[in-house]
Amino acid sequence: MTAAALTAAQAGLVTCTSCGLLSRPADPAAPGYCPRCGTALTRRRPHATQYTWALIVAASIWYLPANLLPVLTTRTPRISDSHTIIGGVVSLYTSGQWALAPIVLLASVTVPIGTLVVLTYLLVTVQRNSPQLRRERPLLYRLIRAIGRWSMLDVFVATFTVALVQLPLPGC
Repeated sequence: MTAAALTAAQAGLVTCTSCGLLSRPADPAAPGYCPRCGTALTRRRPHATQYTWALIVAASIWYLPANLLPVLTTRTPRISDSHTIIGGVVSLYTSGQWALAPIVLLASVTVPIGTLVVLTYLLVTVQRNSPQLRRERPLLYRLIRAIGRWSMLDVFVATFTVALVQLPLPGC
């Protein structure tokens, strides 16, 4: 039987919410301020689990309208065309943008669903104090945090698409 891993909180360590520095406060009763950036240190964010559940429920509710309602309308002198995210992916694919279509699909559809699933799994296992995958949970969290940075890629694609449609081409 293996011994349970000691957590940072059990070791008396606190993490700065601003810069991420892990430090041992001089007074355990009052953590004080971060030695690197000066932000007030707290042991745990109060009600963090409840806030996270509320955000997951809200994101799940808004996920459907975000994907079912049109997000991009292109107007030319002859045509006005509205696209949902999936419609935009299909339009990109059929217009020959085979490399761009999967990027938009991944960033706009797959990453948000994956993030919601992983966050839900992490919250359930933390609330149940499940010993399974105790070492993998921080890795999963870091993974969705790293992937989340790339989920705004579709906004840049939409911006460039709008610019291409609205800017006149030279010689036209």
